[in-house]
Amino acid sequence: MATDERPLRIALLTYRGKPHVGGQGIYVRHLAKALVDLGHHVEVFSGQPHPHLDPRVAHHPLHSLDIYNDHFPMRMPGLWELKSLADFVEVTAFSVGTFPEPLAFSVRAFGALNARRHDFDLVHDNQSLGYGLLAIERIAGLPLIATIHHPITVDRRLEIEHADGLYRKLTLARWYGFTRMQTEVARRLKRVITVSESSFADIAREHKVNPERMHIVPVGVDPEMFRPLASVTRRPGHLITTASADVAMKGLTFLLEALAKLRVERPEVHLTVIGRKKEGGRSADTIDRLGLTDHVEFVTGVSDERIVELYGEAELAVVPSLYEGFSLPAIEAMSCGVPVVSTTGGALPEVVGADGDTALLVAPGDPEALTAKIGWALDHPGIRRRVGAAGRERVKAQWSWHHTAARTVEQYRARLAEA
Repeated sequence: MATDERPLRIALLTYRGKPHVGGQGIYVRHLAKALVDLGHHVEVFSGQPHPHLDPRVAHHPLHSLDIYNDHFPMRMPGLWELKSLADFVEVTAFSVGTFPEPLAFSVRAFGALNARRHDFDLVHDNQSLGYGLLAIERIAGLPLIATIHHPITVDRRLEIEHADGLYRKLTLARWYGFTRMQTEVARRLKRVITVSESSFADIAREHKVNPERMHIVPVGVDPEMFRPLASVTRRPGHLITTASADVAMKGLTFLLEALAKLRVERPEVHLTVIGRKKEGGRSADTIDRLGLTDHVEFVTGVSDERIVELYGEAELAVVPSLYEGFSLPAIEAMSCGVPVVSTTGGALPEVVGADGDTALLVAPGDPEALTAKIGWALDHPGIRRRVGAAGRERVKAQWSWHHTAARTVEQYRARLAEA
């Protein structure tokens, strides 16, 4: 067993590791690097899309059937592709209409780690919460800890509430069937890391996890990477937001409605969305319906350096989410000195701070309030400068990946002591 003195050997799992959009890949990339900086040995096991990792971090791709790839989503794999138990698990779950990746990934992770059970001190799961994790602990004998950023049952509820028609609601209920597994696995975990007080309460309520087993470790940002750029000029009326997917929880349609209202009197207003446009999705339909095609730009697959430049060009960053368990994009924008207009959904007030101090807050799901707050902020450059500067100081004082890693290691040591 690892002691408090010697470095730890950590297997870090993520069933999806998209490098630049979506929190999972960003969390794993930065946490793994910070853990290595602290002297620990980290190996990442991931499904597609795979994360971009520090060269010092060993990477073990656990290739899925990639049913939900960006180029041909929801493809049905051929029989010749099914070469393992995990492949059959994945295609079977997909065939009955549920999202298959968390379960199938956990089965692959068990196979990989059972063969190397003596190479690691513990396993850290990043929210796959598949049944295979229970086998990792019980059969492979490896102590397990998991990060739950927020319960996906919240996504399920919001998606169904905002779906059009009974058939769509039933389809979503079936697709989110995997959340029952996640609740059962989360309930059995001996130690859980979460990222905010809001998520802590939601996980206890939604997943029935004993609060005594949960511990808060906020995520971080690199304030030296995400910083104000004197070389970049802000563009008048330019807004920026991040949308990892065209899902109701992110509230992008409410921001698009606000954008259309703003453009009536402010034709210079333009929006950059860091994320991929889903053709035929609700956001794409809203853009067409409101005549915003030439005024909304989607950017995906770009480097952190380019994202910092995009923040530097914006007068405001907007977080229109109905709910967030934390929000990495919010603190990245704040770290760049960009004033943030945010809703009060989920953990966002806890993250961005007080209205008029370090951020500008509105109620979630209210495009009229969003329109008014953005317009008011655009009319008051002095307030934007003050709020942007205060937001960066808040981030520098409270969040860094070094602090996240150090506090995560404390949780590792506590879990090993329990084991």
